[in-house]
Amino acid sequence: MTVTRLTRQSPAPQRGIVHLGPGAFFRAFNAVYTQEAMEAHGGDWGITAVSLRSPTARDQMQPQDGCFTSATLASGTVKDTVIGSITDVLVAPENPSNVISAMVDPGTRIVSMTITEKGYCHHPASGEINLDHPDIVHDLANPDTPRSAPGFIVAALAQRRAKNVGPFTVLSCDNLPSNGALARGVVLGFARALDPDLANWIAQNVPFPATMVDRITPATTAQDVADLGERSGFHDPACVVHEAFRQWVIEDNFADGRPQWQVAGVQFVGNVDAHELMKLRCLNGTHSTLAYLGYLAGYQTIAETVADPAFAKLCEILWRDEIIPTVPEPEGEDLTAYCATLLARYRDTSIQHKTWQIAMDGSQKLPQRLLGTIRDNLDKGVVPSGLCLAVAAWMRYVGGIDEKGQAIDVRDPLADRLKSVSDQANSAADKVHALMATPEVFDAALAQNNAFQEAVTLAYETLVQHGAKRAVQTYLA
Repeated sequence: MTVTRLTRQSPAPQRGIVHLGPGAFFRAFNAVYTQEAMEAHGGDWGITAVSLRSPTARDQMQPQDGCFTSATLASGTVKDTVIGSITDVLVAPENPSNVISAMVDPGTRIVSMTITEKGYCHHPASGEINLDHPDIVHDLANPDTPRSAPGFIVAALAQRRAKNVGPFTVLSCDNLPSNGALARGVVLGFARALDPDLANWIAQNVPFPATMVDRITPATTAQDVADLGERSGFHDPACVVHEAFRQWVIEDNFADGRPQWQVAGVQFVGNVDAHELMKLRCLNGTHSTLAYLGYLAGYQTIAETVADPAFAKLCEILWRDEIIPTVPEPEGEDLTAYCATLLARYRDTSIQHKTWQIAMDGSQKLPQRLLGTIRDNLDKGVVPSGLCLAVAAWMRYVGGIDEKGQAIDVRDPLADRLKSVSDQANSAADKVHALMATPEVFDAALAQNNAFQEAVTLAYETLVQHGAKRAVQTYLA
């Protein structure tokens, strides 16, 4: 078969959105919803995607005029759709002024983000901006050539204010609790440190709606690209693979319009908090639990992990006993049915979602995905031993050595520090105590809770002595 490069077949839409973070999830989610909305209702909502670090997405997509293939996987079937909502891809370090210009353009009405937890340059335990973060230090000293997302947003808003262009909406689409409030907090924190008057203008004029996003999107592999070439005849290194399920809930608060995303299934609500908490705790909490315990047990994917009946049962008991009791039921949702759907999604072998991929950046994820649920249980006098086992598995994982004595490639902003802390402690109790003294992850009140420390220490000892599979079975006993 002759394989040719994918190219755009119809005129590109005019820009209405600048998006920071053109990774696989954004392409499988925001870009797809936006194309469907424009196909149904029109509108100039083309997306300029901005990479804050790597040129990879630009290098993959520029020869394809911004187009790429969305491959929907479900029970062994594949549906390929060419997505053309992205009109341009910029690499911020190569030319920061181009990025700012795109954000200042009056046609840009939304700046959205999928930059992961670490992109907010904040303290995960408190949610406040980290003014000592190297990128923030740089951006405060060089506001016209920023490196961080808060730096770019504030630089663009400063110019829009000066030119009387009006504000854009800042739309966080990351898996973080109260992501709108978090985005607002870090942007205002940066702006106050730079120009208090500008910060006041932003506070009064710029909306930061909260969102809840959900679609399992594994990292694209070389085999995925090759398989697409066989199916379609196109070489598309920017393709993404994802499950059929998707859910996007958005607080309907925009400065200057938005795409008609509701025609593609977006739920617009007055308050996203309940949906957001449901997803973070029920899905992301068990995803991280399965990632650390599954990886340690030797399982490469989530589907492989839950194929082990003990790990599937672990999820069911966690949901029933430790997670759902802490989650207010959102309007229109049935939490028990929602979790049953989650387990069915986890079991879909079409989705090769790697435990190692989900385990990345755990120091940033734990406070939102696990520790809040643990804190709520402790406040009720309940010690959530299953979630404490998940924390212990994370501690074992960041120690950098697996159960067979092999090195783990830990990808985390605090990886070196966490490994050093773990290496310097001898006993399980010492390791747990030392790792809990990491303020970026554990707030002081939780770290000093004796019941929590004891439960995590017991779980850590079980992991070391008997391994992850036996530790899960012990929890179920």
